[in-house]
Amino acid sequence: MSIPDINSYLPVTSPTMSFFIVLCIILFAPIVMGKLRIPHIVGMVLAGVAVGPHGFNILADDRSMELFGHVGLYYIMFLAGLEMNMGDFRKNRIRTFTHGIMAFIIPMAIGFGLNVTLLEYGFVTSVLLASMYASHTLIAYPTVLRYGLSHQRSVTIAVGATAITDTLTLLVLAVVGGLFKGNITGGFWFLLLAKISVVFFVIFFFFPRIARFFFRRHEDNVTQFIFVLAMTFLGAWMMEYIGMEGLLGAFLVGLVLNRYVPNVSPLMTHLEFVGNAIFIPYFLIGVGMMVNVNILFSGLGTLQVATVMIAVALASKWLASLATQKLFGMRAVEREMIYGLSNAQAGATLAAVLVGYNLLLPDGQRVLNDDVLNGTIILILVTCVFSSFTTENAAKRMVLETRATAPQEDTGDDEKIMIPVRDPATAENLVSMAVMMRNTKLNRGLVALNVVYDDANRLANQEQGRRLMERITKVAAYSDVRVQTQVRIATNITNGIKHAFKEFNASEIVLGMYPGGNRPHKYMGELAQSLYSGLSRQIILVRCLQPLNTLRRIEVAVPSKAEFEPGFYRWLERLARLASNLECRLQFHGRQQTMSLISEYLQNTHPGIRTQYTPMGHWNELPQLASSIDDDHLFVVVTARKGTVSYKAALEHLPDELAANFHGKNLMIVFPDQYGEAANMMTYAAPQQHEDRSAYAALREWIDRKMKRKDKQNA
Repeated sequence: MSIPDINSYLPVTSPTMSFFIVLCIILFAPIVMGKLRIPHIVGMVLAGVAVGPHGFNILADDRSMELFGHVGLYYIMFLAGLEMNMGDFRKNRIRTFTHGIMAFIIPMAIGFGLNVTLLEYGFVTSVLLASMYASHTLIAYPTVLRYGLSHQRSVTIAVGATAITDTLTLLVLAVVGGLFKGNITGGFWFLLLAKISVVFFVIFFFFPRIARFFFRRHEDNVTQFIFVLAMTFLGAWMMEYIGMEGLLGAFLVGLVLNRYVPNVSPLMTHLEFVGNAIFIPYFLIGVGMMVNVNILFSGLGTLQVATVMIAVALASKWLASLATQKLFGMRAVEREMIYGLSNAQAGATLAAVLVGYNLLLPDGQRVLNDDVLNGTIILILVTCVFSSFTTENAAKRMVLETRATAPQEDTGDDEKIMIPVRDPATAENLVSMAVMMRNTKLNRGLVALNVVYDDANRLANQEQGRRLMERITKVAAYSDVRVQTQVRIATNITNGIKHAFKEFNASEIVLGMYPGGNRPHKYMGELAQSLYSGLSRQIILVRCLQPLNTLRRIEVAVPSKAEFEPGFYRWLERLARLASNLECRLQFHGRQQTMSLISEYLQNTHPGIRTQYTPMGHWNELPQLASSIDDDHLFVVVTARKGTVSYKAALEHLPDELAANFHGKNLMIVFPDQYGEAANMMTYAAPQQHEDRSAYAALREWIDRKMKRKDKQNA
């Protein structure tokens, strides 16, 4: 009996078996690479080499691999734009633009010189080949996400520079292609600029409005996920239609949808999960399948070209990273991170070499010959592996440095947010609000509570409450947040919440607000009135009439002397985190003394937040703010309990003013904490002050100490 030849069954043609093999690679490559202390990305690429047509020929490089490869590449660029902190991007825009220009010019200059002198190529071939050195792909970006470093300024600079270098590379590609097609006429430049301008205008002007319209009307996570993907590939197709690469369109869509997909939202979790689990690994495996190891032995021409290409690509990107570091006084680990992210060649490089390979010179030779094509494949493999190792090492060093220099003050924060819920229609918004206001560094969970009356219907109400708690647990789990839930019976709802508050040792309450209408005496609800009268901890009442991710601005009315309240730091920090996660502007209305203290604190602790300060001389001016509050604004009123420092008689009319002037607006009412960390700090600081020092001075000194520790951390 003859033994069947296994090669007759290869490559695998069954779609089911092909997908199974790919899933096995995605599953086991990180495990094996982790044992060998090699970056996971390298494992995916090497596995692609092994199973590809130039390896053991297990999988064919067919249309399915091409499809998923394109999706994975676009997904990397889309996530890069989506994860970018726009506040940090605006803050570092000069650094980003400078590095982007240098990362294009330096490789172009060095590459062109060596292509002409050492490789003896013509002018057009040398220009096109040099542009390939200038472009780069964010192959190692998943490593940044895995270490939670996407908001580091070095990552922001590298990601922004990628868009600049790839755009310039693709422009060179378009010009060279137009030159050989005979399209370089007087109208070529005008037409090219016009097409690019139209696509940019459509993406930046219409896409945000379409997204806001959609998210307001559809809150289902699956529907939103499909919508975001559809927008991404529409933007990519628009770029391809005008002759550019789709990866640029995917990156731009990620930028414009950035503020509508908060980093702590379930939608972001779904996008990252699907990309890292399927699409991005498919792309990395596809890159490996293109590598032909036999090329290394095909002749000296390929090896010479590949050596020059690799040397120029790695050296020129390092010079650009070094120049950026020295010019802006950055740390060595930041230079290493920028270099690691910006030296992998894949997307735009492949596009350039394929276009050049298909273009013919007047003598019939190709613009980019077989040696360049084969050398490019080797370049892609080497730079992807090198980029993965460099980024992994930089990420580890950055995490260790961050932990070593992180202040220890958060360990004394007693933050534990409780969310009493009853209405399923508002439960998800309340949970999302609490998730966006929590301190992620503490990694503490939330407390969700449902209190039912001890009456004849308590069993049915308990069952309904359990179902509501299960739903809240799922919503929080999407954002990777733990939730403690409880359904309890009480003869009085307020007392039930108070008792649970003490049992869970909670620090504050986020509560849904009574709708109000034309009944101002019930505007904040009898339940809420009983709570803030009986509890001295922070209570936040919320009425949000639309999804949080569609809010554009947070307007805050602050009473005079609010800085004297012990909970001043707590509510200000909560609003700062909310604004940071929503990527929206914070505008404060209040007295100048209070505004200066708020401004100083936010500049030192949350410098990326856009802020605006408007003087409000007297609390009676509150109704006048109604005209400036739009439907996509959140109006926050910081109030006070009777007997506290910032309480004033005008606050007695607050329910009437809110019902009369702010009906139908997104609203938040904050009752500041009367205990908490700020109070403890003031107690500690007060004995060190002279007897005639005011509470304001003590609070100011405490905040100054926090600012100095923050400055040391940044330094």
